[in-house]
Amino acid sequence: MGDRKLIQYVDELTDKEKSMIKKVLENYNFSVIDISKVRSSYKIDTNIGAVCLKRVKHNKTKTLNSNYLAEELNKNDFPYTSKFFRTKDNYLFAAHKKMYFYVVEWIDGDECDLNDIEEACNCVRLLARFHLSSQYIDTKVLKIKNNLKNWPRIFKKNLGDLDKIKKHIEKKRLRSEFDKVYKSYLDSFYNMGSMCLQVLNTSDYYALSKKANEQKFVCHDSFYYQNIIKKDDTYYIVNLDNILIDLHINDLSKFIRRLMFKKEYQWDFEKAKTMIEAYNSINKLSRSELESMLSMIIFPHKFCRLGKKRYIKHKDWSESKYIRKLNKLLRYNEAQQKFLNDYLCYLGSFDDFKENID
Repeated sequence: MGDRKLIQYVDELTDKEKSMIKKVLENYNFSVIDISKVRSSYKIDTNIGAVCLKRVKHNKTKTLNSNYLAEELNKNDFPYTSKFFRTKDNYLFAAHKKMYFYVVEWIDGDECDLNDIEEACNCVRLLARFHLSSQYIDTKVLKIKNNLKNWPRIFKKNLGDLDKIKKHIEKKRLRSEFDKVYKSYLDSFYNMGSMCLQVLNTSDYYALSKKANEQKFVCHDSFYYQNIIKKDDTYYIVNLDNILIDLHINDLSKFIRRLMFKKEYQWDFEKAKTMIEAYNSINKLSRSELESMLSMIIFPHKFCRLGKKRYIKHKDWSESKYIRKLNKLLRYNEAQQKFLNDYLCYLGSFDDFKENID
């Protein structure tokens, strides 16, 4: 874990920054001992321990949401996130020259090493607990985006784009290296996408979405190593700024999909299965959720996006950059096909622990 120490992200502070920070911190009931900059935040060592000073970048809504959620999660037996500090006048924000700042607890730990499957599973269990605890929160207080999407329609549109791209390449008299390679794999990825659409259409995806919308399921939406801290043997989830309403499985699917592209995972289904079962040990998954997850994880999002950038949006990249990005995707093509088949076999043997959706 030592190579994930947050100290590697410490930046130099200017005198102007130091002066500004000291002025802001005069609003709080603690004495400043030391100040350091870590990424876009400030670590403040004080007489009551380390705290984190952050600047409000856009508006206060996200911070208000984060504070409310952290307080409510703590009431629901989920103390694994940063607590907020109020000013001497009991305000959540401190103002300075038209800028607003807030202070949260600094969790003095390490970023998680997701290259380690055991560490990844511990993070997934944390996510499951977060999802469970957030179900008991009154979300009417939160001003957050409803991100529930019609994934079957999105998949269908992406497949339609691949059809258009194929016809476009076939009409070209002179084809670049990218044209030739992209087209040679297009049918393979199209078939994979079609399988995902078929699985999604035969699952209870719409019933799951309806339930998530009615019960306003809260998702983190940025659940990855930089927002997961390990302190001793306890895991914490930080940065609740991007929370939204969505299917819980979308958080889990995105997490697994990102890991599958890493060299330590390389679309090894056994590792994905280990993470799925780690989540399931805390928050039970239904067969319908697993079917929807398969589609979200394995659908060729990146292949479609790359083709769209090249042939529809005409993004101004060099040929070598396009080829490099394409080759990066193609090296896992066979592994993804095997992943799909292994996942389908797993679905056939999965025990459904959840009650049917109402």
